[in-house]
Amino acid sequence: MSSKSHRNRTTMAMAFALAAGIAVASHAPATAATCGNTGAGFDRWLANFKRQAVAAGIPRRVVESALGNVRYSSYVIKLDRNQRSFKLSFDRFWRLRVNNAMIRKGRRLLRQHAGLFRRIERRFGVPGPIIVAIWGLETNFGRNTGKMPVFRSLATLAYDCRRADFFRNELMSALKIVARGDMRPSQMKGAWAGEIGQTQFLASKYLQFAVDFDGDGRRDLIRSTPDALASTANFLRAHGWRPGGDWHPGTHNYEVIKQWNRATVYQKTIARLADLIAGKR
Repeated sequence: MSSKSHRNRTTMAMAFALAAGIAVASHAPATAATCGNTGAGFDRWLANFKRQAVAAGIPRRVVESALGNVRYSSYVIKLDRNQRSFKLSFDRFWRLRVNNAMIRKGRRLLRQHAGLFRRIERRFGVPGPIIVAIWGLETNFGRNTGKMPVFRSLATLAYDCRRADFFRNELMSALKIVARGDMRPSQMKGAWAGEIGQTQFLASKYLQFAVDFDGDGRRDLIRSTPDALASTANFLRAHGWRPGGDWHPGTHNYEVIKQWNRATVYQKTIARLADLIAGKR
């Protein structure tokens, strides 16, 4: 795969993940505090937000370590304003996102981590092919989790007027991830809108569904493949996945896949790719 092709696929994956995570919040009013459409008032807003975070119970040392040197990012705003509408047919989307190399790699990883996937399925009821399909589509099996500082992205979007309330919740959630000891602020790098880890969790979902599956005492969805994949299964289980059930369109488990991403073509791609990884087609 060329580097340009890889970047295009990654950008599309991040945009779909963002659309899935914040579609219902895109028109929410910013009522909690002032906001801005330029960086002019950002420092003043951030100082106020830090006070709110401490008042909400986040240790001051965590707030300062995460937000002390954060600056407004016009680049993040540019990316937010330039999202494309993905009104693609399934066939077109499939050709853009999936190729034989991805399918072969998915099958190899399913075999390579067979023991891990057995443990995940025993605990959460979700089979390996579904998890591997999501893993591949989101970050090319963990190769491209994003390199942008999560706190810079989330603080910028939390200050921006367009979806301020939504992203303030995500920013507070990211602080809680640090406060509970899962990661240091410097380790939290991800997609431009703050998605984190090998399967791209928003911070609020990270708090809800991340699990420590490698037993090191932390939930690290960036560096720990067991944590990332088990947390993905935990998300699906929490949304009603039925162990042993089919995952094709029209089934109960396909409805659960819809909770991962609201784009119809993305849902169909997960199901079909999982079939191919499992050797069903």
